Amino acid sequence: MATRRKAAKDATPSSPPKPSPDMAQRTTISTFLPTALEAALLGLYPGTLLFGSLFSYISPTTRSTPYSPVSQSHPPHLAPSYFARKSNIFNLYFVKIGWLWITAAMVIFIMSHPSLGPPLRPVLTQRRLKAALRYTGITMCWIATTQWFFGPPLIDRGFRFTGGACEVPSTDNFSTSPGQHLTHAACKLAGGQWRGGHDISGHVFLLILGSAMLWLEVLPAVLKEPALREKRPIMMADGVVKSAAAETEVEPASGEKDAPRGTEAATSFGVKLALGVAGFSWWMLLMTAAFFHTWFEKFTGLLVAFTGIYMVYFLPRALPAYRAIVGLPGV
Repeated sequence: MATRRKAAKDATPSSPPKPSPDMAQRTTISTFLPTALEAALLGLYPGTLLFGSLFSYISPTTRSTPYSPVSQSHPPHLAPSYFARKSNIFNLYFVKIGWLWITAAMVIFIMSHPSLGPPLRPVLTQRRLKAALRYTGITMCWIATTQWFFGPPLIDRGFRFTGGACEVPSTDNFSTSPGQHLTHAACKLAGGQWRGGHDISGHVFLLILGSAMLWLEVLPAVLKEPALREKRPIMMADGVVKSAAAETEVEPASGEKDAPRGTEAATSFGVKLALGVAGFSWWMLLMTAAFFHTWFEKFTGLLVAFTGIYMVYFLPRALPAYRAIVGLPGV
């Protein structure tokens, strides 16, 4: 009987061993792809462009209003909406100086949020430095695309590469001056018109690039959602793919521990300003999609903006040495 009990006890299956923390942090998700939540967030942009473009076709007023491919807009006196005029106040004082608004929102967020460092104190923490480097990378993308790239910016180079040129008025008619005015700004200053090539939508590019940067910086710090933080896949130096939890600090950031009293209002203002700029950028993106540019011009603006975002916020997950320099938001 005792022998039978012992045999039954020995036959009882033992509980499986618990996975080690190192095994728990491993993941099979590709480091080159966003998480499902990030994909949904980024999917808002092509969805907005699609919705706005379809609206321009469905709306009887917009469809029946003349559209000039040269000015990339409707005639001001026939514009189907206030937002369809290039002279609308939001275009002049928000979009036209959009990078100033985006920079102000980013700087105030970096200096006021406790997850990056002591609020309102000029202390250069590692998180602040890496956030500043990510902002610098995105700003360099904006400069190269719209302002200067060893001469004309990429938008103007692309326009001329696809057959475009500046046409300036002569005594009898418009004449093309291919070698004199290499940028859209110089052509406009000379009283000419930018004709013939493919013009990447600078508005679409700016509004997506800036707002996506703010979303990807602010939301991981504010929501603390694992799909925006710990669950992001990263490649380790030994080639093993793990979740970002492997590099997440266990201790709170120094700013969260040592935040002086009275800084809550500044933190709240920094978050609200960043989300407000990002949200209004989305609204102006919708207006741009509905009233300006062709489908292909909007698509290429989206493509170039997504390329910049990918290079700064997603590529570091697959490159440990690069990630050590720019870091990841929320880590």
